[in-house]
Amino acid sequence: MTDTQNDERAAISDIVHGAHTALLTTVSEKGELHARPLAVQDKTFTGTLRFLVQADSEKVQDIAANPNVNVAIESQGGYLSIAGHAAVTRDESVIDELWSPFAEAWFPGGRTDPSIRLLTVTGRSVEYWTQNAGPVGSLVQTVKAALTHSQPDLGSNGTVEL
Repeated sequence: MTDTQNDERAAISDIVHGAHTALLTTVSEKGELHARPLAVQDKTFTGTLRFLVQADSEKVQDIAANPNVNVAIESQGGYLSIAGHAAVTRDESVIDELWSPFAEAWFPGGRTDPSIRLLTVTGRSVEYWTQNAGPVGSLVQTVKAALTHSQPDLGSNGTVEL
């Protein structure tokens, strides 16, 4: 792997690390796109993301019909759009690893709730946008660009094939 590829993957992992919520977009049986928020459980990104979901949810039904998904993530470090393939399983050891008091709120039966499932998204590609200046610096760059009729320099953008 080149230094550039390592830098891109580090930037992607930093964005995941800073995120609390992801938007999972699925395709329904009718071909309609649906985006739903999920709590970011993994704080590093090595090509997959894992979420705890309820077995009878619409997103699980959508994935059964079409496993192609997109996960969008935003944090102060930037933005990600992860195109990938989703699978829903019941892997007890990973559920134990991801279990937290926050997860408890979504599963009234606690850790033994029979509806708990593991949703794993294996990424095929990641498009990323990084922010170099932070929120205030980005605002200053945007105002400056508007006044000078130029493009703001807010960071970098690229695509990583996984």
